[in-house]
Amino acid sequence: MSQYLETDVLIIGAGGAGMYAAIAAAEAGARVLLLDKSLIGRSGATVMAQMTVAAAIGEEEPDDWRFHLKDTIAAGRGLVNEPLARILCETGPDRIWQMEEWGVGWARKGNHITQAHAPGHDRKRCVYVDFLNTGPASARILRNQVRRHDTIRRISDLFVTDLVTQDGRAAGAVALHLETGQAVTIAAKATVIATGGLTSMYSRNSASANMGGDGFALGLRAGAELIDMEFVQFFPIGHLAPRLIGMDPIMWDPFRYKLGGRLLNGDMQEFTQNYGAPEDGKYVVTRDAATYAIVKEVAAGRGSPHGGAWLSFEHIPDEDLRAAFGPVIDRLAAAGIDLTKMPIEVYPIAHYHMGGLRVDDSLATSIANLFAAGEAVGGANGANRLSGNAITEAFVFGELAGRSAAAIAPNAAGMDIRDAAAPFLATLEGASGRPGQGPSPTAAIAALQTILQQDVGPFRTAESLNRAIAGITALTAALPDMPTGTQAAFNQQLADWFGLRNMLLVARSIATAALARTESRGAHQREDYPGLDEAWTYNQVLRLQGGEIQLARGEVRRLAPEEA
Repeated sequence: MSQYLETDVLIIGAGGAGMYAAIAAAEAGARVLLLDKSLIGRSGATVMAQMTVAAAIGEEEPDDWRFHLKDTIAAGRGLVNEPLARILCETGPDRIWQMEEWGVGWARKGNHITQAHAPGHDRKRCVYVDFLNTGPASARILRNQVRRHDTIRRISDLFVTDLVTQDGRAAGAVALHLETGQAVTIAAKATVIATGGLTSMYSRNSASANMGGDGFALGLRAGAELIDMEFVQFFPIGHLAPRLIGMDPIMWDPFRYKLGGRLLNGDMQEFTQNYGAPEDGKYVVTRDAATYAIVKEVAAGRGSPHGGAWLSFEHIPDEDLRAAFGPVIDRLAAAGIDLTKMPIEVYPIAHYHMGGLRVDDSLATSIANLFAAGEAVGGANGANRLSGNAITEAFVFGELAGRSAAAIAPNAAGMDIRDAAAPFLATLEGASGRPGQGPSPTAAIAALQTILQQDVGPFRTAESLNRAIAGITALTAALPDMPTGTQAAFNQQLADWFGLRNMLLVARSIATAALARTESRGAHQREDYPGLDEAWTYNQVLRLQGGEIQLARGEVRRLAPEEA
């Protein structure tokens, strides 16, 4: 049995970018269907983010979006889509003030919003909600705004398996309703992919569990182009142990550079100086240098018990810790962590993905009526994202994608897509209730995460990438015979089967692009090609043709001097 729905704008993914897109589309007069395979507004990356948001609002010191743009371009190592980055930086302040008007509660000093000086910025530019509450507060405000619009219909537990195209245009989607096992077909005049990034495909990551690259796979199979897929950003001091629940695993970074937390190996000795990055009691080592030092120290057998490095604040007075951490100290104590008496273990974790769907300045993809928002957008960050730009990207690109989708909806004829959806419904039916042999999809996902962590991680070689591609190919060949369980409702094995189907395609995209780029640039580091090569100053564009990934060179989009 299948259900058939119709809407003006379909938004796939309901984190910060998806909710902002829904609000903007509704305010432009569109009927909106907002989907999430988890809970609306309580999944994705935004709700987990506890750090800062970059925007040139000039509250702490004079600023201008052009200065923010300059820093964003510098961080991107020559590959930034500059017109997209301009939209991000120029529009960012509008979104910050709109969120303030809605009641997010940015931290303040007197009458001014507080701004922090984050790495890579030339001045204090990043706003936040006090004590690691930026993401939860932003998600709460956006949820409240979504509820205010009667024209937004929200559906949770809906896993989109395929986009439907008709006459060369995006015309809707086919989905699995996880709660009932029912197939759902959705006809839409415009569609926005706001599914976030792909970092949960790595065994060590800072992502929510549903950020497995779904939107990239959906777009690629529908005929859209991807860009810069090789650039996965690894955060050097992600939390490893002891167990930490309900707190951002990258939370240690601002406290480390504020307070001078010490990185120690398994012998409780400082070690970054052995890799050309002495710290002299301060947090001065760059993220790439810290990542390299930790990975190499662990590989040499000098890691902490769980395979990372120690991060110690034991030399910091208790009053200084409390001044910096505030009530977070009590939350840590409830988790059994006393920073005055014990170090914690850290290790580089997959944190963000710079690549994604290739879009124009309206966030339209190469498929008519299909848009992207948030981390699903590729190109604005080039080879490496500037600190603080992630939530800005969710706000700015979410709002713009929703507005752009709503603008074309009145001129897009509503189409009956039942016939076009039939092959995708057959795929859904064929995958359901299969007894199957061999590993479960859940076990195969864990195997894929290990492959990516070990062989497509912070440091790559041709040998490791070819090994990864072989592993991905073997899992892809095994996919059709994997068991999917026999129950209809809440069938996690079936959901994992479709998740794995997406992950394998996206993993192959990352590894293929990484193998082709024979240089080291930004977040893509090839140990067999250690230097940046100016001949590689172009984007790699991926398409799916005949089931195979095709790579092409794309010229980096630059602003004219008078535009920057």
